[in-house]
Amino acid sequence: MKVTMASVAARPGRLNEDFTGATPTAAVVVDGAGIPGAEPTCRHGVAWYATTLGGGLLALLSLAPGSSLPALLAEAITRVTDVHRHTCDVTSPISPSAAVAIVRVSGDGLDHLVLGDAVIVLDRPGGPPIVTTDPREVAIGRIYEARLAAITPGSDEHRRLLGELRAHRNRPGGFWVARDDPRAADEAVTGRHPIADLSAAALLSNGAGRIVDRFELTDWPGTLAFLASAGPGAVIDQVRQAERRHAAEPDDATIAYCDGLDDR
Repeated sequence: MKVTMASVAARPGRLNEDFTGATPTAAVVVDGAGIPGAEPTCRHGVAWYATTLGGGLLALLSLAPGSSLPALLAEAITRVTDVHRHTCDVTSPISPSAAVAIVRVSGDGLDHLVLGDAVIVLDRPGGPPIVTTDPREVAIGRIYEARLAAITPGSDEHRRLLGELRAHRNRPGGFWVARDDPRAADEAVTGRHPIADLSAAALLSNGAGRIVDRFELTDWPGTLAFLASAGPGAVIDQVRQAERRHAAEPDDATIAYCDGLDDR
């Protein structure tokens, strides 16, 4: 398959905490999350976590094509945790974590996985797109949204509320992300669809998904059409313009757009 990617940091000069990559039959987007000032908890940081997890996933997708996507994600989480468990507090509520989106062509089908607030959109010529999300993090995040918006980013109170929000991670009744416990992979939203029914697949970090779910510039069919005609970079440009118009805090934005799914 053909994969076109774009990944843009929230601001120029700021480290991008998203990751994207691909193999000939798979694509991955990892959206890292962390709290400013949490460096004593993990000396490596969020960008390192997202990149290390994403790189590990790509290797496993190439080396173990017969394994399920949750099994591969669990193994990747275990490997990253083992790398830094002796130097960092991997169990801390404010340790780095990540949302993950994966698609893989396997036989005559396309497997997909979403953990956290990433999005996968599958284009179907014969019907509306299939949109796969994990709504649990968004639902809990809404509880804190107004309170966080009213506080200065980076302040002690802002960090405290973010820590409280992230204390809901990876526990029943909360939301699930990649962090230190590989069992979180079992909570991922997964599916499989015949390749013959699909024309393309798009993986978006939540910063890129704002084009639909926050700014409502278009819908998912419109986003897929825009990706096909102009590419991921143009979609992210639209998100950046909307952030400026709405005076919204920018976020890292990443898209992997996959077409030619049956070109093997």
